[in-house]
Amino acid sequence: MTSQIKTFFLLASLTAIILFLGGMMGGRTGLVIAFGLTIFMNVGSYWYSDKIVLKMYKARQLSRNDAPQVYEMVEELSANAGIPTPRLFLVDQDSPNAFATGRNPENAVVAVTSGIMRILTPEELRGVLAHEIGHITNHDILIQSVAAVLAGAIMMVSSMLKWGTLFGFGSSDEDGPSPLVVIGLAIIAPIAATVIQMAISRSREYLADATGARISHSPKSLASALYKLDALAHSIPMDANPATENMFIVNPFSGASMSKWFSTHPSTEDRIAKLMEMDRNF
Repeated sequence: MTSQIKTFFLLASLTAIILFLGGMMGGRTGLVIAFGLTIFMNVGSYWYSDKIVLKMYKARQLSRNDAPQVYEMVEELSANAGIPTPRLFLVDQDSPNAFATGRNPENAVVAVTSGIMRILTPEELRGVLAHEIGHITNHDILIQSVAAVLAGAIMMVSSMLKWGTLFGFGSSDEDGPSPLVVIGLAIIAPIAATVIQMAISRSREYLADATGARISHSPKSLASALYKLDALAHSIPMDANPATENMFIVNPFSGASMSKWFSTHPSTEDRIAKLMEMDRNF
């Protein structure tokens, strides 16, 4: 519940940034335009985000005959979680990873790479599938999509505000902030949006770990899978779009030179420690 409340306030913060920038850009008119753009982008992401992501990774749907053992795992875990069985898709990449997408449990998809199916043991793979079904159960996919859209809108409005100020457009109110202040805010706002988006993603990963451990009845299996996936993701980085980084169970990029402060995923060591603590108390 604490994580869900935190997510609500973080999303509210993103919305507040958009409204603030819209007002800065053109008063009431700018605010209305920015809000309308955000609504339009939200509607598009709500209905089509799953199709876009699956096409981006050339994922193909798996039938029961294609992967009977994996199919049965998904059915069992979905029943434990009390949701409809999501469709199962395969991404033909060697890097071991997985993600879930879809606007709600009735239209959900779980996608796994060919690499993860080869590398993990059946119990570890079951733990990963439970994590992804945890995201579906907790309605994380919609939350992440909304956060991404709002962050994108903030970056777009910030760019318009910055360049409009440089070229003398926008409000002519003499009592308004100076151009330097406006440009500074236009630069800071996207950074704040990115930090908020990362905070949302990190909190949802912890929650999905906990939910996955509960429905699989095996926190240790998920912890073991995370250990393997984190190590192999560094040595076999995925051919992935950075915009979808937060969707995967582990960071799909090598990330060796990237600061942990700017990672959409919490520390794998922390995630494993929490899961092992759950295992001891299970």
